[in-house]
Amino acid sequence: MNAPLKAFGPIKAVIFDMDGLLLDTEGIYTEVTSIIAARYGRTFDWSIKQNIIGRGAGDLARYVVEALDLPITAEEFLVVREPLMRERFPTAQAMPGAQELVRHLKANNIPIAVGTSSSSQSFGQKTTLHRDWFALFDFIVTADDPEVGAAKPAPDIFLTAARRLGVAPEDCLVFEDSPFGVTAAKAAGMTAIAIPDAAMADAKYAHADGILRTLKAFEPGAFGLPALEWA
Repeated sequence: MNAPLKAFGPIKAVIFDMDGLLLDTEGIYTEVTSIIAARYGRTFDWSIKQNIIGRGAGDLARYVVEALDLPITAEEFLVVREPLMRERFPTAQAMPGAQELVRHLKANNIPIAVGTSSSSQSFGQKTTLHRDWFALFDFIVTADDPEVGAAKPAPDIFLTAARRLGVAPEDCLVFEDSPFGVTAAKAAGMTAIAIPDAAMADAKYAHADGILRTLKAFEPGAFGLPALEWA
């Protein structure tokens, strides 16, 4: 981790991003965007992918259309993308350690929430295989929640989650896999731990309070949370 553990105060609630953090959906996004790009003779690669992880749908679409110089609007990109996503999202698998950590926190009565830039509709599709443990969360806050004014990197999603959990932002720990998500968490006044994609450089997470390469490296006891002995 890139910050001393002693710098962290006791945590009273935990908020999780979803895509690439709880569920392995980033490969689906890459596949679908690559399919659309290929239709126009373009190539979607890591040079672009690394800059869109964690963005809300509208912001992501605008960036991809401009970066690939696609002859369609951002709105048209999202329309074309939707059925391709809908077909693939129900196959999403859990990320290592995700279910175990969620169950551990719930069993120890720690308030937990999901704060995702996904819509409520795509949330339902992505969690198809995981209804049981996603039902353990106290709250799910999506980008189209009526109380959310703007998606990440704005802090709205995380502030809404904290408000519903009844916990002050400074007492919340956020897990994020994207630089934009870390920006949102820090803007909300929360502690942010980054769990980046293996291909993402640590330098992109300089604003995080710590960096781990897997949720299974997290030690809850260091944050005043009930200790967990990982399987």
